[in-house]
Amino acid sequence: MMTGVVEAGCDEAGRGCLCGPVSCAAVILPPGFNDETLNDSKQLSARKREELRKRIESEATAWAVVMVPPEEIDEINILNASIAGMQRALDKLEVRPRHVLVDGNRFKPYLGIPFTTVVKGDATYMSIAAASILAKTHRDEYMLRAAEEYPGYGWETNMGYPSRRHREAIARLGLTPLHRLSFGPCRAFLDTLPL
Repeated sequence: MMTGVVEAGCDEAGRGCLCGPVSCAAVILPPGFNDETLNDSKQLSARKREELRKRIESEATAWAVVMVPPEEIDEINILNASIAGMQRALDKLEVRPRHVLVDGNRFKPYLGIPFTTVVKGDATYMSIAAASILAKTHRDEYMLRAAEEYPGYGWETNMGYPSRRHREAIARLGLTPLHRLSFGPCRAFLDTLPL
């Protein structure tokens, strides 16, 4: 954390999913913001994440969430889609950060603004943890709506991750327009189809 510098935290959710967008968030927290329950979104209950989402969205200096669709993920790969999504979220912030903290170990130069990548950053920096919460809750909301449109895949519980039920549903029901065709289990299904 750089003292006195406007800093944005970035994170994504849904990188390992077989379907749906990758959700990318950027958050600038106000000086002195503190919440000891703010942690990596995967460690929290859905209810706690929703409580924190409300607080972050109302108290953050600036925040933005961007969804990168499956077609783009297939075209440029999940790593590039995640980085592009985080940079688009930064573009949408109403306040321009002077430094960017990114969860993970990969990022690309962005408008000449210095950045730091931090492995397990969502457990280290509040701004990254806040971005993690927003990325996850916005994506879960998207997948719950998608589960109603495409029943049978269990997205209301697996959120598009490659659970056994999801993989069995692909074999039984086939792929939807939301599936990522470049991902192994989806590609494997396509390989079984007659030419």
